[in-house]
Amino acid sequence: MSESLIATTASETSTAIPAIPPGVRLLTLENGLTLIIREDHSAPVVSAQAWCKAGSVDEGRWLGAGLSHVLEHMLFKGTRTRAAGRIDQEVQDAGGYMNAYTSFDRTVYWINVPNTGATVAIDILCDIMQNATIPSEELEKEKQVILREMDMNQDDPGQRSARRLFETAYTRSPYRFTIIGYPDIFNEVRRDDIYAYYREKYAPNNVFFTVVGDIKASDVEAQIRKAFAESKAKAMPPCVLPEEPKQVAARAVIEEAPIELSHFHFSWHIPDLRHSDVPLLDVLATLLGSGRSSRLFQEVREKKGLVNSVDAWTYTPGNPGLFGMSAIVEPDKFEPARDAMLAEVERLRRDGIAPEELAKAVKQFTAATLASRKTMQGQAQDLGGSWMAANDLNFSARYLEAVKRSTPADIQRVAQEYLTSENRTLYGLVAHGTAPKKFEQIDQYTETPVQKFDLPNGIRLLIKENHRLPFVEFRAVCKGGVLAETADNNGATLLMSRMLMQGTATRTAEQIVTEIESLGGSLDTYGGNNSFGVNAEVLSADFSTGLDLLSDVLLNPAFPGDAFEREREIQLGNIKAQRDELLHSASRLMRQELFGNGGYGLHSLGTESSVQHLNIEQLRDFHRRLAVPNNAVLAIFGDIDTQVVRRAVEQKFAAWKGGTEALTKFSIPDFPRAKKRVVETRDKKQAVLIVGFPGGTLQGPDRYPLELLQEACSDLGSRLFLRIRENLGLAYYVGAQNFVGLTPGFFAFYVGTAPDKIDLVESELLKEAELLRADGLTEEELKRSKAKVIGQKKIARQDLGGYAMSSALDELYGLGYLHGDAEDAKYEAVTLDQIKESARKYLLPDSLVVAIIKP
Repeated sequence: MSESLIATTASETSTAIPAIPPGVRLLTLENGLTLIIREDHSAPVVSAQAWCKAGSVDEGRWLGAGLSHVLEHMLFKGTRTRAAGRIDQEVQDAGGYMNAYTSFDRTVYWINVPNTGATVAIDILCDIMQNATIPSEELEKEKQVILREMDMNQDDPGQRSARRLFETAYTRSPYRFTIIGYPDIFNEVRRDDIYAYYREKYAPNNVFFTVVGDIKASDVEAQIRKAFAESKAKAMPPCVLPEEPKQVAARAVIEEAPIELSHFHFSWHIPDLRHSDVPLLDVLATLLGSGRSSRLFQEVREKKGLVNSVDAWTYTPGNPGLFGMSAIVEPDKFEPARDAMLAEVERLRRDGIAPEELAKAVKQFTAATLASRKTMQGQAQDLGGSWMAANDLNFSARYLEAVKRSTPADIQRVAQEYLTSENRTLYGLVAHGTAPKKFEQIDQYTETPVQKFDLPNGIRLLIKENHRLPFVEFRAVCKGGVLAETADNNGATLLMSRMLMQGTATRTAEQIVTEIESLGGSLDTYGGNNSFGVNAEVLSADFSTGLDLLSDVLLNPAFPGDAFEREREIQLGNIKAQRDELLHSASRLMRQELFGNGGYGLHSLGTESSVQHLNIEQLRDFHRRLAVPNNAVLAIFGDIDTQVVRRAVEQKFAAWKGGTEALTKFSIPDFPRAKKRVVETRDKKQAVLIVGFPGGTLQGPDRYPLELLQEACSDLGSRLFLRIRENLGLAYYVGAQNFVGLTPGFFAFYVGTAPDKIDLVESELLKEAELLRADGLTEEELKRSKAKVIGQKKIARQDLGGYAMSSALDELYGLGYLHGDAEDAKYEAVTLDQIKESARKYLLPDSLVVAIIKP
C-alpha cells in the first residue's frame, strides 16, 4: 500500500475531486513564480498573500539564528521605493490590515483589504518580495524587539514548555530548533547575512502568491506579471534535511521553574502530512482531546478533577510531525494527571471506539476545517497550505474525504501503531519543589552581594550582579519631595520629575521614548514625599545605551515651555481627579491638620493654587539644587560585570559636580496637643473617616512595632475588620496605615461607611485605639503579623528592580544599603511588650486628628 494519501484515495473520489478547485486559476510565470487566483464576489473583500518557501529549517549555516523570522519583521520596514512607515500608511489608507508569520518551512505575508484596495495590497507584496532594503537603523530596532520577544517566550511557561518539548522530542531534525532563534546565534547575525539570505530565498521560483476575493483574475495576473517582469529565476539547491532517527525508548524531561501552575506535554512521532495515516491521527486527536465532550476533558478534567485544561493535537509539517497531548495542572496534581492521561490513551488502544463517537469526531473535524474557509483570508490560506503540502490545490479536500472514510478499526490501528511507550516523549515544566524526585534539578545561577562605591564627586554607587535573567535595573534617586517644598511651590518636585522625560539638550521627548522602547526597555521618573528619581530597565546587551539615556534625562533636562504647560495641566487635572477619591481626600485633609502647612502636610501633587503659580525657572532651580551627586544614589543591579559598570559610571558622571544645597536638614513638625476634628462635604453618597496620630521615623526604634501593629489592624482577620465590619456591619472597608518618613510621620485608622454611621464608627475606632494602648496585641495576632510582613518582603525581593530601589532609598535616607537584609530579624525580634509600649507612645487620645468627608 502506497504511503501517499493521494495515491490511496479511492478512484471514485479521485474523479469527484478535480486537480484544481472550481474558480481557481493556477499558472506559473516564465521565471518560476506561481500564481493562485480565485475570484469570489460574495463580499467586497480581497486577501492577498505572498508565500516564501523558506522557514527556520532552511537557514543553512545560520540554523538556529531565526533569519526567516527576522525577515518577517523587516520586509514591511521599507523597500527601494517605500521608506520605513510608508507601507503601514498605504495599507491603512486602503482600509486594510497586514501581518505575517513564520513557520519551519515557510514565511507568509498577507494583506486583507476592501476590493478598492486590492491593487495597492498586491503592489506592496510584489514590492517587498523583490525590493526590501533591510535598513540598518530599522534592523537594529527590530533585533532588540526580537531579543525581548525571546525573553518573553522564556518567561511564558506555555511558550517555554512547548519549545522544550520540540527540543526533547527531536534529536536531529531541525524542528528541534525554535523558529525565532537563540540569542547566542542571533546576536552574531549582521545585516549583510540577513540581506544575503533574503536575496537567496526570495527568488521568484521559490515564491508563490495566493489572491482570493472580489477581483478580476486577469487583472491580478497582469499586475503581478508586470511587477515581476525583471525578476529572474535563480538556482535553488535542494535543502536536504537530516532525518529524525526512530525513537526506541521513552523520554522524560522534567524541569522546575518559578511558575504557579505546571505545564506538561506528551508527544509521539508520526509520518508527514501526505501519509495516509495522518488524517486518521487527526480524527484520533479530535475524539481524544478536542472540545468539552472529548475523552480527556470528560475523564481527566470533569470526573477526576486533575487538570485545569487538557487537549490533544497533531503537528503535521512537511516532514514527519508529532501527535501530542498537553495539560496545565496545579503543582501537586502533575503525577496523577500524567498517569490519568496515559490511562486514557491505553484504554483507547485496548478497547477502540464506538461508531457514534467516531461520527462525532469526524463532524467536529469537518466543521472546523470548513469554518476556516468562511473568509477570503481563510480561502487563501487553505489554497496556499495545500500547495505547500503537495502541490495540489485540492489537497485539503482529499484530506477531508480521507477523514470521512475513517473507521473505528482505522483509529484503533493508528493508536496502537504510533502511541507506544517507546515512541513517547514527556516534557514537564513544573513549579519549584514539585518535580518527581528522580527528575529533581536545581536552577543554578550566579549572583554577588551588593557592593557600594563612593565616587569622587559624591555620588554613591550600588552594584549587584545577578545573572539569572539578561536584564539590567537602574535606579537613580535624590532626596527631595514635599520635604523640600513650601506651601507656595508645593507640587514642584513631581512636576520637575515629569519634565525630565520631556527632552534634553540632545534628545526630544519622542526620541527618548522611541530609543528606549526600541531596546524593549523602559524609562520613567517619579516624585514623592521624600525623594525623586529616574528608573530604567534594559536587556544586558543594551547596558551602555540604558546608562546613556538615564544620565541624559537626569543631568540634562531641557524644560521646554510647551511641554511644561501640558504637564502642568495634567497635574492640575490629577489634583481635581483626586477630589473624587474620598479616601485620598480624607487622608490629605488629615495630614494638613496634623502637620500644618509644610512637610508631610503637603501632598506630592500640590494644590491647584500652588501648581498654577509654578514656572519653569522654579523647576530649573529645584533641579540645580537637588539633582546633585552628593544628594544622589545610583543602584545598578542585574546581568552585569561590577568593574565594567563602575568604570562606565565614573566616565559617564565625571562632569556631574556636587552642589552646596543637598537636602540634609528638615524641620520637625509641631503636632497638635489636643484632639482636632475637621469635616468636609462632597456631593457623594458614602462617607470616609480617618483618625490620625503623630507617628515615627524611618530610623526610629518604634518603626518595626508600628508596622506590625498596622498589619494586625489591616488584614481580613484583623480586630478592626472583625469588630467594625463583620460584627457591627459599620464599614465598607477598614484598615490602618503606618507612614514613617525622614521626619516623624503618622499612624492612622481609616473607614469607609454610611454617612449616618460616622459618629458610631469614630467612637468604635477610638475604643480600639484605647484597647491597643491598654493590652497591645495577642500572641496570635503578633505571630500572624510577623508572618505576613516578613513573607511579603521576601516576595518583594524577588523583583530585582524593587530590590535595587529599596537598597538605593535605604542608602539615600541614611539607613545603609544593607538595611533590608537585616529587616527580617528586626521584625522577628519585636515583642508583645514593645507593641504595647509603641501603642501607648503614639496612639494618644489628646494628640490626634479626626478627618471626615461626608455628603
